[in-house]
Amino acid sequence: METMTDLAVQMQELGRRARAAARVLARATAAQKNAALEAMAEEIVRSGTAILAANAEDLARGEASGLNGAMLDRLRLNPQRLEAMAGGVREVAALPDPVGEKIREWTRPNGLRISKVRVPIGVVGIIYESRPNVTCDAAVLCTKTGNATILRGGSESIRSNVAIAEALGRGAARAGLPADSVLLVGTTDREAVRELCRMDRYVDVIVPRGGKGLIETVVTHARMPVIKHYDGICALYVDAAADLGMAERIVVNAKCQRPGVCNAVETVLVHRAVLPEFLAGAGEALLARGVEIRGDEEVCQILRGRATPAVPEDYRTEFLDLKLAVKAVGSLEEAIAHIEEHGSHHSDGIITRDSGAAEEFLREVDSATVYWNASTRFTDGGEFGFGAEIGISTDKLHARGPMALEELTTYKYQLRGDGQVRG
Repeated sequence: METMTDLAVQMQELGRRARAAARVLARATAAQKNAALEAMAEEIVRSGTAILAANAEDLARGEASGLNGAMLDRLRLNPQRLEAMAGGVREVAALPDPVGEKIREWTRPNGLRISKVRVPIGVVGIIYESRPNVTCDAAVLCTKTGNATILRGGSESIRSNVAIAEALGRGAARAGLPADSVLLVGTTDREAVRELCRMDRYVDVIVPRGGKGLIETVVTHARMPVIKHYDGICALYVDAAADLGMAERIVVNAKCQRPGVCNAVETVLVHRAVLPEFLAGAGEALLARGVEIRGDEEVCQILRGRATPAVPEDYRTEFLDLKLAVKAVGSLEEAIAHIEEHGSHHSDGIITRDSGAAEEFLREVDSATVYWNASTRFTDGGEFGFGAEIGISTDKLHARGPMALEELTTYKYQLRGDGQVRG
């Protein structure tokens, strides 16, 4: 077994290599970076057999260790998901390069010309669990923005992550960029997370993407800024003025389309005026799809023994499964207060035909993404037109919501003069 000293040396070497690659990437043109992304997409397809074989090993280990169905779904790759992965790389290649964009420019009375310009962050550390597609999404977004990245995935997906990262590195090298543009921590030792958090000499920012325990560990130990992806305790409020047919479609999609992801709905708040009719439609549809409804007293009375009585913790739980907390409320204000107290400020929505109520909800709910008459499942970099994302930030600085290209840049000021001195 590796000693901590050995591991620290290995991690420091990864940091040194990433910093050297970042200096090269920062000078790369948009054309060079796009060519590298196209080569990466080709390598994903070309290496498909090896990636799927590695993923099969991860799935077998996951099943043997008792991972639940939702977690196995997050882990699973298949030819369609691989093709979508390669397609996502090409989508990012087709997007405008934000690096070098002039955010603002002005001239001072003394003639100094000042420009605020987007630049790469440098080295981005990304720590994540389960989903091997994050390896690809994070790497290509960082490459597009001229950042090197150090990836540390979960132990359950280690073989898949290694196979994907190796394919991406080959693609970058084939296009003339450093193979070290994408580096993966190859050990599953949890101490590697703490070592990465201490590497402020090499790593400029860390993005943790996973459970609360992982994020709290990173926040506790990190010596560099952290952009957090906390729980996805997403809520939908079905207003008294809702179209209940629409509400059923949205709620069923938000819960059932892919329950093991962070933008799946976990709580549904229903105005008492429409609760019986809502449960007769959407409630039955959810039960038919195997959803366990955890309801308050009013919900349980209407569903007559087919709902589990909710406990307070159910309304602040990210189930990541076919479970849903349902609660009756008496007003828009009560729904907003519930979301603000119990939610995670990730993705929340209102279903209503009352535009005034909708606008109040959009204005008052302090979440990264807020919806009117749409499923929370759209909180996704691809769905926003960003090509991909490295996570959904629930922070307010410097990124919020889906983190894509712009969020992977910072800025600097460039000043041009002709001899000005300060008096």
